[in-house]
Amino acid sequence: MCRVTRLGIAFSVATTDDGVRLTVDGVVHELSSADAAALRASLGETLAGRESFRRTAAVFRPDGSYGVARRDAEPAKVFDSLAALRRLYDRLPERFTAAELGETAAAVDTPVTGSRRQLVVRHLAEHPRFDCTLACRNPLTVEKC
Repeated sequence: MCRVTRLGIAFSVATTDDGVRLTVDGVVHELSSADAAALRASLGETLAGRESFRRTAAVFRPDGSYGVARRDAEPAKVFDSLAALRRLYDRLPERFTAAELGETAAAVDTPVTGSRRQLVVRHLAEHPRFDCTLACRNPLTVEKC
């Protein structure tokens, strides 16, 4: 039995003699092994993807991790999840620089060093799920709204 809450959806999965029992928000679904495998493949493809912004991109990986990348590059910094980046953001002061992001990240065992700090700061300013704006370009500074 596996019980997980992700993306605000509670679900559990249990194997049965005939396949899989999937419970999503209290609704039970009985799936054959073949149907369960097809669903797993489909979900993996759907949940993995890339969302591009002006200079940065969000990379949703099949394992649930979340990458921050330059717009047309591979992820430079990978977080355990988007929620992990949200927790880091919530710990930052109302106005912060790349250096402050690096210090806060190190304090929560999520090191962000070098040019990756500036990439993550810019990503936070560009991403619509984070309520902040670019306040200054030199030094790169973001202000929460």
